[in-house]
Parts: sequence; C-alpha cells; structure tokens
Amino acid sequence: MPHRFPNLCLVRHPLIAHKLSFIRDRHTNTRDFRRLLSEIAALMTYEVFREFATTSCEVETPLERTQAERIAAPITIVPVLRAGLGMTRGVLDLVPEARVGHIGIRRDESTAMPIGYYTKLPSDVSRGPVILVDPMLATGGSSSHALSILRGAGCSDLRLICLVASPEGVGRLLADHPTVRIYAAALDRELDSNKYIRPGLGDAGDRTYGTA
Repeated sequence: MPHRFPNLCLVRHPLIAHKLSFIRDRHTNTRDFRRLLSEIAALMTYEVFREFATTSCEVETPLERTQAERIAAPITIVPVLRAGLGMTRGVLDLVPEARVGHIGIRRDESTAMPIGYYTKLPSDVSRGPVILVDPMLATGGSSSHALSILRGAGCSDLRLICLVASPEGVGRLLADHPTVRIYAAALDRELDSNKYIRPGLGDAGDRTYGTA
C-alpha cells in the first residue's frame, strides 16, 4: 500500500507481518510479546543497515590475506525509555559492538506532551550513525524531543526504528526533522481521542513489562 510520507520506509517482509499479527493480539502474554518485540527489531535492523557506509580493511583468512569491508563508523543505539529497551536487545543481537545510550521521556497524560527526565549518551555519540528505537510513533512528540536532544549532542546521521506508526506521528517528524528516516513495520490508520494508535497494539511498555 503506497503512502504519502517521503521520510517513511515501511519494512515489508512476510516474517515481520507474521510476527506483527501476534504482537497485536491482545491475548499474547508478556513473555511472548517481549520475545516478538526483540525478534521484529532484529529483522528490521537488516533494512536499516542497508545504507550504512563501509570501509575497506585487510584480514587474514586461514589461507591468505584478503580485502574485506567493515562498517565505517561506531554505531550507537538509543532506546527511548522504557518501551524502547524491548527493541534494543534485538538490534544488539546483530550488532553486539554497538554502544547504547538512553533517553528517558514520559508523556503527560493530561496534555500528551513529552517530558524528558534522563539522558545518557556516549561522549562521542556524533562520530557515527545513531539509531533511535521506540516501538510506537503516536503523536511524534517523544521521538521529536529525543531527536532534538541527539541533534543538540551534535548528531547528524539519525534514524528511527518503530514497530507501528500513525500518520500524525510521521507527519510531525517530517515537519520537525525532515532528514530523519523512519523505519516502521506498519503505518496504522489514525490516533484516537486519547492519542493512542488505532488499531495499534496497546501500550508497548506495559505489555513488555507486564504492568498493564
């Protein structure tokens, strides 16, 4: 299905769609939700890394020396606390050498505005690509706030991985951070009056940690 957002890459794969059907299901328990969240993040990582720059290096095989390629710059994964932590393990399973920063943001339930409460990033975070991870892109407020923090730290090579996104959230990031590429497994229909994604999958943080 085509969409109108130049900043959005929908990662379409039968295995992702299969796992997404279970993670949406209200009857999926906490253990399986947590596992599926990590697995989908890992599958999406292949697409995110497609455009990363590499550099040539020389390695010695058991038979001879040869030229090879390695990712050119250090990679940093930054989950938005707390729900983003559930996706971080999946990315690290594929890129265990990546550094991990953290940005804590909560949503004011009365205003739906983001409130930052914690930031911890590598001192040289701007040296390479930064992948922001957050399962839900709803209003876009939290992701936009986190991206502003990363830009304030000097980062310019930024990407966002989310599980499901709303048109409103994607549009907000297109306005606030037009150069940031969003990778999502699904673009859902809309936000409801409570700013929850429909059809969505509920509160990803609560379902990951069993606090619903």
